[in-house]
Amino acid sequence: MRRARYRLVVDPIACDGAGVCAELFPEMLSLDPWGYPIIRSDEVPDGMLELARKATVNCPRLALTLIKIDK
Repeated sequence: MRRARYRLVVDPIACDGAGVCAELFPEMLSLDPWGYPIIRSDEVPDGMLELARKATVNCPRLALTLIKIDK
């Protein structure tokens, strides 16, 4: 049985550049000069799903989403 795969997606309209996501999940998120997140990988690495979930639920604007990849 294959494990589920996930990726992070940012809604650029909803995001206000608070930077909470990058503080909680710096392994996968960095910030541009204006404070908006840059996702470093297409897929959440093994063992980091809980960190990704924590970053998404703590986004003050709910602009970060964790999406299951169907492959």
